[in-house]
Amino acid sequence: MKLYDGMGPNPKVVRMFLAEKDLVLPVQLVDMMKMENRQAEHLKRNPSGQVPTLETDAGTFISETTAICEYIEEKKPSPVLIGMTPEQRGETRMWTRKIDLNICEPVGMGFRYGKGLKFFRDRIHCEPEMSPGAMRLGQANLKWLDDQLAGRTWIAGDRFTLADIVLFCFLEFFGPMGQPLDPALKNVTAWFDRVAARPSAKA
Repeated sequence: MKLYDGMGPNPKVVRMFLAEKDLVLPVQLVDMMKMENRQAEHLKRNPSGQVPTLETDAGTFISETTAICEYIEEKKPSPVLIGMTPEQRGETRMWTRKIDLNICEPVGMGFRYGKGLKFFRDRIHCEPEMSPGAMRLGQANLKWLDDQLAGRTWIAGDRFTLADIVLFCFLEFFGPMGQPLDPALKNVTAWFDRVAARPSAKA
C-alpha cells in the first residue's frame, strides 16, 4: 500500500487511523498549495483531485477517507477501530456517518465558503452566503452530540473508533480557523482532551 497525503483534516484522519494500527506506509506528499492535486498525474489516481488517496496492494486506488480506513481495517483488523461484529461495525458506521454529515460537513463548508474562500474559490464551487449558516449548524449539532456523550468515554461508548478519529481531526483543524470548540460543551471538551492525549493524535 501507498498513501498519497496532503494538508487538511481528511488526510489526518487516515494518518491517525494508521498510527492507531501501528502501520507505517510509504507516503507521497501531494502539494495542494501548488495545485499538484489538480495535475494529470494525480487525477489519474483520483479523478476528484483530492487527498488522501490510497494505492492498494493490487495497484488500484481508493479515494474516500472512510473507504480508505475500512480497507485498512480489513487488511489489518487489530486493533479494532470499526468493529469485530456486524453490530459493532454497524454502530461505528452509524456514528461516523452522523459525525460526517451533521458536524464535519457544515464545519468544512463554513470554512471553505468563509475564511478559506480565497483559497477555494478557483478550485471548487463555493457559496459564500452559506458560510455563517453552515457554521451555526455545525455548532448546533455539536450541542446535540454533547448531550449524547454524557456518561460515555468515546462516541460509540467504551470503544474508541473511526468516529472519534474523524470528529477529532475536524475539530482540531478548524478550531484555529474561526470555529473553536465551545468550552460550554463540557462532554465534547472532555472527550476532545481524551483523544488529544492519545499518541496517534500527533500523526
